[in-house]
Amino acid sequence: FTKMSYRYMRVILFFDLPTETLEDKREYRKFRKFLIKKGFLMMQESVYCRLVLNQTVAGAVVSAVKKNKPKDGLVQLLVVTEKQFSKMEYICGEKSSSIIDTDSRLVIL
Repeated sequence: FTKMSYRYMRVILFFDLPTETLEDKREYRKFRKFLIKKGFLMMQESVYCRLVLNQTVAGAVVSAVKKNKPKDGLVQLLVVTEKQFSKMEYICGEKSSSIIDTDSRLVIL
């Protein structure tokens, strides 16, 4: 039995969606609920992040987002390694620790 090595990664999602009409607002809420259901955590308004096990899982997450994208607006994805993510600098404000965002929440099936 060999020890499995994991390369934790972060999928960072940025979005800017219109909220002019009732239909726009409905699409916004639907997309936001989808992100939360898929395990994304809000870093700041319209910026969400999800910890994944490796590049394969990151690819599956990206595919799921593409399938559930809203019809209007801008959605951007960035996949980085956990090491790169940990080097993020907080220029103004400070890191919020109200959300437990570690690999201890990761369930391996």
